Amino acid sequence: MENRDARTYVVIGAAMEVHKQLGCGFLESVYHEALAIEMVSRDIPFKHEVALPIVYKGQHLKTFYRADFVCFEEIIVEIKARAELGGVEKAQILNYLKATQLKVGLLLNFGAKSLEHQRFVL
Repeated sequence: MENRDARTYVVIGAAMEVHKQLGCGFLESVYHEALAIEMVSRDIPFKHEVALPIVYKGQHLKTFYRADFVCFEEIIVEIKARAELGGVEKAQILNYLKATQLKVGLLLNFGAKSLEHQRFVL
């Protein structure tokens, strides 16, 4: 298994444990806090609520994105708590990857009966 895949695997494992313990139906903020606790317990390095600058024609805009987590300094993790995901959520994580020039993103949805996860590579 490639190192990057191993890293996304452990993040997904942490998210699965959170979903196993809490199930669906909570607000996104609850899953955010629980996932941070789980990642600490698994020694997954992360930063949360990371401001992501946006550059337009070489100039930094005053507006910025805010990613839920950046793990291992290279994986953007965006969490949702929705009954189902659509194109907007997928576009959001792709925009985060474009804005940061990071290559890998995870979209985790705690709102369904089972944890939904998608891995994106730019």
